[in-house]
Amino acid sequence: MGMSGQTWVLLRGLTRESGHWGDFPLRLLRALRIQQPEVRLELLDLPGSGDLHRQVSPTQVPAMVESCRAELLRRGVQPPYQLMAMSLGALVASDWARRYPRELEAAVLINTSLRPFSAFFRRLRPSNYWSLLALSLFKLSLRQREARVLSMTTRLQDQPERVLDDWVALQRRHPMRRRNLLRQLLAALRYRASPVCPAPPMLLLCSQGDEVVDWRCSQAISRAWGVPLRLHARAGHDLPLDDGDWVARNVADWLHVREVVGQSTRPAPL
Repeated sequence: MGMSGQTWVLLRGLTRESGHWGDFPLRLLRALRIQQPEVRLELLDLPGSGDLHRQVSPTQVPAMVESCRAELLRRGVQPPYQLMAMSLGALVASDWARRYPRELEAAVLINTSLRPFSAFFRRLRPSNYWSLLALSLFKLSLRQREARVLSMTTRLQDQPERVLDDWVALQRRHPMRRRNLLRQLLAALRYRASPVCPAPPMLLLCSQGDEVVDWRCSQAISRAWGVPLRLHARAGHDLPLDDGDWVARNVADWLHVREVVGQSTRPAPL
């Protein structure tokens, strides 16, 4: 595998940016270097988030895919890529895998949900409708808003105030416009995945403690597409933040199993 094939592209979810990965990329690099010594990470922002916060968020997932592809080429990073994406980012990854399968060598989808495999009330738990409306409609302070998101998305934080400080700083640097929040939510709700599994190898990771998206959404995707699913019993929606070592370990283990299986099926040299 060449250098390009060892590029992992990381995508975050609704209203989040690459800075919200925290120290997870370092944990991931440590785990991946066992299998892929030359691995590199590319952290992308969706339009309307992070470095792209001044842009208008598309209301269609395919347009987000095109933005990501263009940004990687602008950085001089050529395919094939390996994707790790969560929530809304995982919708982008699934569409990327369907439309440009030759560009991807693998995809890891974290705590996501897809039409047509799950009902709306499971894809976004009803208890969060009010919270999302409050975030988008009411004039809460930055810290109040981020505290609500933190309480919705994490369950295993031993230093929530430190995380909150980081998140407030990110929002001050790259403010998320209310219009872009609603446009990203619309894109997520209207996206419909292919009933047939995309060609690139895929792994699903999800948290049974997810209070934003029902974990059975990942189970439904796993059954429909016939791809492996690994469950975390206690973490919240932001699984990489709640237990980044678990995520990194499971991805590295999946890569190792695929490599072993691949070696066992290769023809013996003459």
